[in-house]
Amino acid sequence: MDSVFKALSDKNRRKILKLLKKGDKTVTEIQKHFSITPASLSHHLDILKRANLVISEREGQFIKYSLNMSVFEEMTQLFYDFFK
Repeated sequence: MDSVFKALSDKNRRKILKLLKKGDKTVTEIQKHFSITPASLSHHLDILKRANLVISEREGQFIKYSLNMSVFEEMTQLFYDFFK
């Protein structure tokens, strides 16, 4: 769970999650919304993947990123139980 909170602590990673909320995207599609280097974007995506917030799937020569909704459901349950 610590990796999830670390991933969510950065505004760029939260912005990536908001973009993916609208649908699956490639790195190129995500990059259009940022003024950071491709290496920085790759680093942010890697942190999101290690926290299991994002999953990736190869489609031909492209890699599509999408939200891992099961982790968000788990977090919702955690917060519900905590504040219950």
